[in-house]
Amino acid sequence: MYSTPDEPARDDLDDVRLLDLDVEKEPPFLRAQKRVPARRSSLSRKTATRLLWALLAIAVAAAGAVGAASLYHYGEHSWRFSLESSDDIEMAGLSNVTRGQVMEVMGGDIGRNVFFIPLDQRQKQLEQIPWVESASVMRFSPNRISIQIHERTPVAFARVGSKVLLTDAGGTLMDLSSKKKYSFPVIVGMNTGEPLSTRAARMKIYNQLVRELDSGGGNYSKDLSEVDLTDPEDVKVLANDPEGEVLVHLGSSDYLDRFKIYVAHLREWRQQFQKLESVDLRYERQIIVNPDMRGVERQPALSTAAVRAAMSAGVKPAALVNREPAKSPPVVVPKAASSKPAGKTRWHKRWTPAKHAAVKPAPHTGAGSSTSKSPSKPQKPSPAVMKGQGTQ
Repeated sequence: MYSTPDEPARDDLDDVRLLDLDVEKEPPFLRAQKRVPARRSSLSRKTATRLLWALLAIAVAAAGAVGAASLYHYGEHSWRFSLESSDDIEMAGLSNVTRGQVMEVMGGDIGRNVFFIPLDQRQKQLEQIPWVESASVMRFSPNRISIQIHERTPVAFARVGSKVLLTDAGGTLMDLSSKKKYSFPVIVGMNTGEPLSTRAARMKIYNQLVRELDSGGGNYSKDLSEVDLTDPEDVKVLANDPEGEVLVHLGSSDYLDRFKIYVAHLREWRQQFQKLESVDLRYERQIIVNPDMRGVERQPALSTAAVRAAMSAGVKPAALVNREPAKSPPVVVPKAASSKPAGKTRWHKRWTPAKHAAVKPAPHTGAGSSTSKSPSKPQKPSPAVMKGQGTQ
């Protein structure tokens, strides 16, 4: 029970043993430590990268959509994009088209947002104006509209009913211009009830007539007051002359050659006949002087205001007068004689009564007619009069 002197030594021995045990726990050589297994993800690294970019793209698209929606809302409701007055509408190319005609189309858009104005629809409406051949409508930020007008080019006057209008090469009818004076002939034979295709066909004949008369430097079209297109097979022109206008039948072809015959022998006919009203040049072997004018329809009378407006626009007075059919009988002249030089040709009158009885012509009175006791009314001679018939 009592400690002995050997006990401290025993305690020291135990301490040494414990130290030895600790030294034995150390491994004799170094070993790699065992790795702890980590938990792996179900997505590959490539897939994760793609998902990241997709999420980023969605975020950018969402931000863009929000920005676009905000911008749209701003553009829709902001006063900066409102068409405040007609001063915000720029117009170019106006000559015969008035600003008021354009504003009749565009006036309803005043106060409207420029982004909601249907430009295509307004363009079509502007092209319904007779003088407008084509139009373009453009939008400029923030609140301006620009309109460019290309007007039609008139080529003739047209007497339609009780009015005189202008027409282009395609047959579109337009009101008279108060800004420019023209020197066109007046076309007779059109009406507002016929379709545009019919008027276009008539204008094709007129264009061909003018081209032929003006070819070779002749410029004979400037001598015409009126062109009657009622019968496409018998185009009639009213030619100007200081001694009185003459109605010339040109048929449906060879307009220039036939008109040259009229020009070459007009003075002869003036000397031969007291009153020269018309000449029919349609037939190959004869010329009919002062034929009946049953093919010329009487036009409706023009009002005083219409006559003044037509004359202000350049219509020749002769085209505004209604002509009555010729009262004197026609006279047939052999066409072969028309080829002789002026001053050497001797024209002979010939006409056939209704019963085709041979009647001796009365002495020349200068009126291109003869007197007879026969009660029958003279008729237009047959176009089959042979070459040389009617000469002495």
